[in-house]
Amino acid sequence: MIAPAGRHYTFYFLRGYIMNQLNSLILEGNLVKDAVLTEPVPGFKKCLFTMGVNRYYKNKKNEDVNEASFFDVEAYNQMAEYCSKKATKGRGVRVVGRLKQDTWKDDSGKTVSKIYVVAEHIEYKPVKKTEENAQEKAEEKPAESATAESAESAENAAAENTVTEKVPVEAEAVF
Repeated sequence: MIAPAGRHYTFYFLRGYIMNQLNSLILEGNLVKDAVLTEPVPGFKKCLFTMGVNRYYKNKKNEDVNEASFFDVEAYNQMAEYCSKKATKGRGVRVVGRLKQDTWKDDSGKTVSKIYVVAEHIEYKPVKKTEENAQEKAEEKPAESATAESAESAENAAAENTVTEKVPVEAEAVF
């Protein structure tokens, strides 16, 4: 239905039904810091991280402009556990989710609100070989006292036990 000129409708009707409202987004960017896993209630896990998203465009003077935006993201339960292991500073991620707004009163009685992204699906960009090597070297430093033979046998065992990881998906996520 097209609204007549000068009239604004809050809800649009189509054959007597109200159209559904949409709250869905896709963000691609890099993590600003490592993810933090918490358990606010026993059995309920929550992972929090902040991601930076860049937008490049040319202004009216034909100058290149880089606009950075930062978004707080939350993931829950199985996705939160997986996120806490994989979401490290600088890693590229793609988040499919929805916006959520929390509202509360502060100590002075003023109403405060915060808008954040609730992740329904997270994809992790592959880690570059140089980044993997740096992480492995950082992990190996405490174990430098091990002999060369034991290190070689550990590497062979790790190569034999390589398993493809399955990414947990929330059962309630519906697209």
